Amino acid sequence: MNLALYHPQIPQNTGTLLRLASCIGINLDLIRPLGFVLSDKKLKRAGMDYIQFADCKIHDSFEKFCEEYSGRRLVALDVGDNSARHHDFKYEPDDILMAGSEHYGFLNDDLKSIQHRVKIPMLPHRRSVNMAVAAAMVLSEAMSQLNAWDRL
Repeated sequence: MNLALYHPQIPQNTGTLLRLASCIGINLDLIRPLGFVLSDKKLKRAGMDYIQFADCKIHDSFEKFCEEYSGRRLVALDVGDNSARHHDFKYEPDDILMAGSEHYGFLNDDLKSIQHRVKIPMLPHRRSVNMAVAAAMVLSEAMSQLNAWDRL
């Protein structure tokens, strides 16, 4: 399973997820444009020395990302009404969980090309959960369904 960050803007969120990916042994994909440079101190502070162990790949565009992973199922974390509740969705081992930009989620044309969408249930009048927290919650549910925690 992979976790992909679509146009991430906040280096602390990316650093946190690089650290998580390193600790649980998943691949992390970053899709440009990024809202920071990879040498950012905030990214490094959040990721600490775990970043060096993370399996991270950077893609120049969403199109190039899709070309590389054609045939794999993309699952967008989205707050829209057409999204399944994250704990009701049935995950598959080769899924790529994709978190949108902290500032705008996904560009409409790109989101239309992603067939599967999940959301975290929230109380009324709440916009969203922090992107790194949301990604970790959905990833944890997917790993639980697939008994992937047993391999650690």
